Amino acid sequence: MAQNAEIKCINKVPRNDPNESITHVGGYGSSRWKLTLADAIGRIERGEWNFYVSVDGRTVWVEVATSRGGNKYLRTQPDATQKNNLLSLPECP
Repeated sequence: MAQNAEIKCINKVPRNDPNESITHVGGYGSSRWKLTLADAIGRIERGEWNFYVSVDGRTVWVEVATSRGGNKYLRTQPDATQKNNLLSLPECP
């Protein structure tokens, strides 16, 4: 059974393409965790983890997408907000 984990922070590099700028995702609670983008994508694709973000009290699930250039990245499923739910998170320590 997949583990659910809330993404609460990200690390990114300043690039023009926001879909490829996230390098790490992380969270905290009972323990602090941080994964590379490739590791997070792998865990989703293998069905090990389900990631989500909290937006205005709602759970928005994170999914793997592929850019036109063939690169995999994370995005949230469509929701009621126009903002980019992942890129709006604070930087991970």
